[in-house]
Formats: sequence, structure tokens, C-alpha cells
Amino acid sequence: MFDLAKIQNAITEFGFDGWLLYDFRGSNPLAGRVLKFPEGSMGSRRCLYFIPKSGEPTKIVHRIEAGALQHLPGRTVIYLPWQELEAAIRDCVAGCQKIAMEFSPGGGNPYVSRVDGGTVDMVRSFGPEVLSSGDLIQLFEATWDQEQWDMHLEAAVHTNSSFDMAWKFIAEQVRENGGVEEVAVRDRIMEHFAANKLTTYHPPIVGRGPHSGMPHYETGDGGDTLIREGDFVLIDQWAKCDRPRSVYSDLTRTGFVGTSVPEEYTKIFNIVAAARDAGIAIVRESFAQGTPLYGKDVDDAVRAVIVEAGYGEYFGHRTGHSIGQEVHGNGANMDNLETREERRVLPGTAFSIEPGIYLPEFGVRSEINVFVDWEGAVQVTGGELQREVVPILAYGS
Repeated sequence: MFDLAKIQNAITEFGFDGWLLYDFRGSNPLAGRVLKFPEGSMGSRRCLYFIPKSGEPTKIVHRIEAGALQHLPGRTVIYLPWQELEAAIRDCVAGCQKIAMEFSPGGGNPYVSRVDGGTVDMVRSFGPEVLSSGDLIQLFEATWDQEQWDMHLEAAVHTNSSFDMAWKFIAEQVRENGGVEEVAVRDRIMEHFAANKLTTYHPPIVGRGPHSGMPHYETGDGGDTLIREGDFVLIDQWAKCDRPRSVYSDLTRTGFVGTSVPEEYTKIFNIVAAARDAGIAIVRESFAQGTPLYGKDVDDAVRAVIVEAGYGEYFGHRTGHSIGQEVHGNGANMDNLETREERRVLPGTAFSIEPGIYLPEFGVRSEINVFVDWEGAVQVTGGELQREVVPILAYGS
């Protein structure tokens, strides 16, 4: 449901005079979600929706698509020539000092940057300062409700249990057949998801040895994909309930095909686990103290542990991502490496914390999910935190 009063309260809370949502041929899917565009709709002309911090919104639509925003409240201004379009925008922002748009200063955050620079320049030319709507977007696009939280917990039960199932399967196949293909383990996890009514946009990652050191390895594409005794194994999997509006659970764990784990793997795992725990700690501390927390802060805290241990160059991706109806959601990412993530971590949002150290011989990643509830309580989901590399051949022995 489109809640105008809630949006206007948020505009005021974040210090804006208004929010100008712009779309051209589906160029701004974030605006489409906030404005509840009907599924499958896509106009061929520019349309805008201006929400002032108080008062009536304005719909700006082309003459041949005059009904494009008819499902939304507010007055309608119809334009034909570009001069009328610009005049309508000028009238909307007249007297405003700060306008929110899907824009990121300096292109620092491409997840938010959905409005072209020329349109931003035009709006600026009418007087207001254009600022990022990033926090507004995640408030209305990335926050979960109780039903979604419940579905996440349900999915997390089965993503968590899939690891035990996978380790046991590897152990059985290695004992009986001398090894098992990565793809076979992946397929067994997918069967587990299907049996428990979970769905996913892509099968999990199962990587042995050097493949575990490739963060986005495509399972089965390596030169040697048979998992044998003595191999290190990484499994990264994500799934959600096969129901409307469900949200993902996304977890990564590691194991060693043996009854005990060599020190070389334990050493790297312990560094990664300490970094993961530093991320959880800063989130909990910030919300307990009521201090603002930004995605970049979490990344900095996690990365500092790995850098101090001397492995900074082997941690080549952001610390975590927003989680929603897509596994990579539209809220704040835990990132100060790939992008300048200056959005706040907001109550009602979820994200991963997944540091890694990727060496040529093997790679370790430990991924957990964090949900900050509506009262600011920090919940870690997906079962007990992994505290050691799993000795896979200890299963059933």
C-alpha cells in the first residue's frame, strides 16, 4: 500500500523539502517500487512524481500517457513539449532548498544512482540542492515487515540444515567412492531446497581447493572438480520461501575433508571469524548506544581485522550486502571498498556480513545474516556461528 503520510513524515525526518521521483522507460526501478508501478507497466515517456514534505503531491506525465500515475494521489500536470515538462518541474521545486532524488554524489554508490546527470543538473538549475534519496529508498524498499521476518526465519532453518546434509553427503561419497563432484553436492542442496519449499535465483557455490578462493566461482567450471579426502571445501548458498514477498537467507561455511583440520586452514579461518564477529559487534554497540551507523562503518571495522593480520590484499570484496526479496537487496550495503556506502543501517533492514581471505590454494569466507528489528534489537540468523572449519570426515565416522 502506498502510504503518503508515512513518506512525508520520512521526508521531514531526513531533512528534505521534497522527494522528486523520476523514471524514463524503466530507468529507475527504485522509483517504480516505491510508487507501486503495476507489474509489467513501462511507459515510453518521462514521468515524475513530486512529494512535498507536506501538502498535495504532483504527477507530471506526458499527454499520450496521461494515466501513467493515476493510481497515486495528487494533482496531475500534463505536458507535451519539453518546455512544459521543465516548467512543471520548476513549479514543483520552487521554494525548496533540499530535494531528494535517486542520485549519488560523485557516482559513489551506483546502487542508488538511477537518475541521469542531465536531469539532476536541470533540477539544480531551478534552485534546490539535489541530495541522495538513499535512506528514503531503503526505508520504503528495503525494510521488512513481520511476515517477511517470519519467512526469513523459516528459510534460515533450511539453509542452515543444508550444511549438515551437504557435509554428510560429501563424507559418505568420499568413503564409498573416493570422491564426489562439486556439481553433485550442489544438486543435493537444490533437492533439499525443493523438498522444503524454498526457491532461489541461482544454485549454490560449491568449491574445492583453489575454487574456494574464487568468490564468485561457478560450480563445476574448474579444472578439477572432484572433491577428495584432504580437500578444503567452501559452500555458499542462498534461498527463500517459495511464497510472495519472501526474503532470502544467505549463508557461507567451510569444511575440510578429513577427521581433523590442518593448522593452515584453522589459522585463516580464525582471522575471518574474528573479522565477522567485529562486524556483529559494531552493529550491536551502535544500536545499543543509539548512535547512527553507516554501511561503510561496518566494512571498516571488519576489514581492519583482516588488514591488521596481514591479509588485507586477499579480501577483495565488500563486507556485506543488503538482503531482501532479491538476495542482493536495495538497502545499505556493508561497503567502504567498492562504493562509498553512506546510507544508514536502519531498523527493519537485513544484510550479510561475509568477510573472506582468498589465497591461491584455498579461500575462507564466513557469511551470516543480520536483521535489525523495529526496536533496534540486532538478530543474527542461520543457526550457531561457525567457530571452526568443519572436519567433514568426522560425520558418521
